[in-house]
Amino acid sequence: MTSRDSEPRYVISIAARIVGIETHTLRYYERLGLVQPYRSGGNIRYYSEGDVERLRHIKTLMNDLGINLAGVDVVMRMGEKMAEMQRQIQEMESEIHRLKQADTGENKLEERS
Repeated sequence: MTSRDSEPRYVISIAARIVGIETHTLRYYERLGLVQPYRSGGNIRYYSEGDVERLRHIKTLMNDLGINLAGVDVVMRMGEKMAEMQRQIQEMESEIHRLKQADTGENKLEERS
């Protein structure tokens, strides 16, 4: 997600209209922890593009797949864990590549000696 995706930009009424749900539903999702919009100093909720995409995903899970809110919470948490594991795998692959490159360089030095 880019910084632009996480930039707070929509008040609750606009975010609700974009996603096609009611504002009280957004407040309920926030209480459940499914979305955490930015709060201004005046306690106004501002939703980012990333928040809107997350809300669209939640709506799809519920409307198209028939998953209830408890299931949505499980699916969203699993997705976050999978993304974190993928990030860790990529870090490990980069480290393996770096170590192989370092090992190859050492072998070339030994061959020259």
